[in-house]
Amino acid sequence: MLGAVVYWDLEGAYDVYLGSTVPTQGSGGLLECSFAYLTVRDRLPTILTRVIDTIHRNKNKFFEEFGEEGVQAEKRTIGFLSKLRNELLTDKPILVLCDGLEDTDSWNQYLQRQQRLLGERDPVSWFKSPWLYIECYMYRRIQEAIWLNPPISDFDVFNESKTQSFFESQQAVISLCTYLQGFNRNMDDLSETQLMEQFHKLLQVSLWGNRCDLSISAGMENSQKASPIDSLSDLKSFILVDDSNMVWSALTSAQRPGEDGKTTSGRVDIVLDNAGFELVTDLVLANFLVSAGLAREVRFHGKSIPWFVSDVTAHDFQWTIRQTLAANHKWMSKSGVQWQSYVREGVWSYHDHPFWTMPHEYCDMAGDAPDLYATLQGADLILFKGDLNYRKLTGDREWDHMVPFDRALRGFGPAPLCSLRTLKANIQVGLQPGQGENLNTQDPSWMTSGKYAVVQFSSPHREQ
Repeated sequence: MLGAVVYWDLEGAYDVYLGSTVPTQGSGGLLECSFAYLTVRDRLPTILTRVIDTIHRNKNKFFEEFGEEGVQAEKRTIGFLSKLRNELLTDKPILVLCDGLEDTDSWNQYLQRQQRLLGERDPVSWFKSPWLYIECYMYRRIQEAIWLNPPISDFDVFNESKTQSFFESQQAVISLCTYLQGFNRNMDDLSETQLMEQFHKLLQVSLWGNRCDLSISAGMENSQKASPIDSLSDLKSFILVDDSNMVWSALTSAQRPGEDGKTTSGRVDIVLDNAGFELVTDLVLANFLVSAGLAREVRFHGKSIPWFVSDVTAHDFQWTIRQTLAANHKWMSKSGVQWQSYVREGVWSYHDHPFWTMPHEYCDMAGDAPDLYATLQGADLILFKGDLNYRKLTGDREWDHMVPFDRALRGFGPAPLCSLRTLKANIQVGLQPGQGENLNTQDPSWMTSGKYAVVQFSSPHREQ
């Protein structure tokens, strides 16, 4: 067994880092056969192998664009990534980054912090480190391999799989856009109760869109085929915590009478997860919020570099809108036209920040990225999509399942926030007494299968 280092949390709430129980400061190792251990042992090397294969398959493209220089860059990058894969598999020490990018110093300082927590006896290595850190570090090393080998420095090694996921979900996208346009045509005839019902539907569509996560399937096909609207009633019983009514209240509470007598709405920020079908569900939800008068502005937050196989970058965001606009389907194309208009008018905007691709927990954001924290404070509601965001919100700790979501955030609360997450990691808080135990008995893989989901809300204005 590699690095079975086990610690206890002084608070009494265990911290799940790489599958072990470790202290709040974030030091520990993988426990053999834990979900985290199997992820690092099996899934991460598979992802690296697919990345190497993708780069090799694009050899001719690199030659056409850059000549022999492109071919040599391809060889060097593959060599770098093959070495990285070997480091992972053989539990080698974690190396400092040397690409000189904006976040390089922060990453190397984080490594020093991990070494101090582990002590001087052993170096920080792949199987003696927090799971969250190791996963993030691997993707950052992939970026380093690309960046250090111009002229292919801008190549997105995950672009092919993200593009494939989008096109393989076309029927579901068409179905969703058709539903959206039908709703928009009848908007003025809806009562507030009907409007709230539509909100609940599209929030759940965005929630279940999170199942399409290519990092969980190690880059294998994981698209949406069925109509998402038609599936909602069958999926409702799998939502373990549903704070949708609190989210609705946060939106309506942000509405204020304007000077012209009309109601003005608040700003909604969406911290994105996956490209492909999930991103479309997020865009549809954002469209609804604006057209229904529930948001005056929507800010999307994505990644500045390719991340966790399918996470949204600025290119993915813009490409998805262009593809929707250019679609050979009336309602899909009309949706794309509307989305492009929102972007052009500044109603929608895309933002990224180095903090989103760091291994930090979100309770550290105010200290480590005060500019980003201040930006989020300007929102009236923040929607955090997906599993990685949930892990960072809760510190990747193995909390007791009944610990309140507010407590697990450990002070993070720039604005009212909601986590929309399908469960794909063994961390879950905010459950009712006995709920976790019953799930363990009925379905031992309930926390990692993506079968279950949560809509969990927290507000800094609520009594905690």
